[in-house]
Amino acid sequence: MSQTKEKFAVLLLDVKNRLLGTKVITIGTARETLAPPGEIFREVIRQGATRLIVPHNHPSGNVEPSQEDIDLTRQLLAGDQLLSILLLEHLILGDANYQSLR
Repeated sequence: MSQTKEKFAVLLLDVKNRLLGTKVITIGTARETLAPPGEIFREVIRQGATRLIVPHNHPSGNVEPSQEDIDLTRQLLAGDQLLSILLLEHLILGDANYQSLR
């Protein structure tokens, strides 16, 4: 992922955790991007995936989650229960480091 703009992607997996595909959901600014849960799950359903991993980068290199990151993770976990689509991981990437929010 580019370190000049924040990007939010989804890795689409099947029931055996095999990769079906990847999709960049949003590209934001150097400071933020918005990743609405509806857009994320829409892509997961469209691709027929049953599991997902959502990574996004922090161009600053700081992998500490923002309140927005924490809120999004909570929304995705609530959505995965409603849709029976398992959120395996939400990762923040930055400066050769990462932070798991799952």
